Amino acid sequence: MTILCFADTRFPIERANGVQTMATCHALAARGDRVTLVVRPDTSDPRRDAFEFYGLPRVPGLTIETIESPHNVRARRARFLLAGVRRALAARADVVYTRDLGLAALLLRIPSGRRPPIVYESHGLSTVVSAELPALLGNPAIEPSPAKLRRLDGRERRVWRGAEAYVTITRALAGELTARYGTRERVFIVPDGATAAHDTGQDQSAAPLAPDDSRESVPSVAAYAGHLYPWKGVDIFLQAIARTSGIRALIVGGHPVEADTLRVRRLIDELALTGRVKMTGLVKPAEVRARLAPATMLVLPNTRSAISERYTSPLKLFEYLGMRRPIIASDLPAIREVLCEGKTALLVTPGDPAALAAAMERVASDPALARRLAANAAALAPEYTWDRRAERLHDALTSCSGA
Repeated sequence: MTILCFADTRFPIERANGVQTMATCHALAARGDRVTLVVRPDTSDPRRDAFEFYGLPRVPGLTIETIESPHNVRARRARFLLAGVRRALAARADVVYTRDLGLAALLLRIPSGRRPPIVYESHGLSTVVSAELPALLGNPAIEPSPAKLRRLDGRERRVWRGAEAYVTITRALAGELTARYGTRERVFIVPDGATAAHDTGQDQSAAPLAPDDSRESVPSVAAYAGHLYPWKGVDIFLQAIARTSGIRALIVGGHPVEADTLRVRRLIDELALTGRVKMTGLVKPAEVRARLAPATMLVLPNTRSAISERYTSPLKLFEYLGMRRPIIASDLPAIREVLCEGKTALLVTPGDPAALAAAMERVASDPALARRLAANAAALAPEYTWDRRAERLHDALTSCSGA
């Protein structure tokens, strides 16, 4: 099967969308599909190799092409859309696969007989995300106009009704789309994934939690991996650490030039946690698991928002599953699609530092509970690898391609 995938982003990119795009395309190619990933070029000098950056072996079925673009944001976007349409029409691809709503909507204006089938992957209702981001980012300057929201809604409707197959990352998102735009055929729920532990060469599960009689010799370290956006809950995590009786924190992430890193460092100082918190800063995706190795528990502290409640399939969660550590996460619908309270994780009230602190103290003081949660979570890991994601996604791609 020949797949043409579009991602309008500089590549490679440090953010989760880059990891997800590369890992998904790589997994599809590894199972035998021929995948061409079309992106914008890397802005680093010298340009980085995507396979090396993401820690993935080269596979003959995956080709990465770039569309050169100007510095002006609007011109860059127009160039990518125009080049994307031309590339899709010229290619002899069985299917076009993208999470770019604008490009999908544009391609769907072309009669189906003149273009490949379109498989669109949604990571959130664009009108809701656009309206919510200004508050989440604390940036009212990006408040969308009513006209923009109408345009986004029109694109969502067109793609929902017209794409030959439609993929969402959560059941909650699929339900919201159906409620808003009506029922349709070929809707596939395909959550994100992580690299299987045996594929990393760094099986962190080999460092088990301490047995009952030596628990006191192992310091309690709660770890978080990912970006530091406010809605990710890192501030809540730190406030919870301050309420515990000595649990230490490990934060794997933090871009050195972004304001979020400065905000978090200031909070660490304000809470007098300097000696109890370690921040690694930005690390390559392939190194995250190794950096999490000192943790005795793993935390996913998302706050309430539409993104967290319905539109999240967090890469860090699936990374956590393979670590054989107890997980403490916010009790949100999208998280409950994966985790079960008291069985595979402790789920706590989102945005509540006291509840999070109590859960961390409970895990730290109850080795039997910690081991049970860790083992049950690890049993889920095979269902949430990139290879498993490629299997699920392949069903969506072949459902409309005729391949």
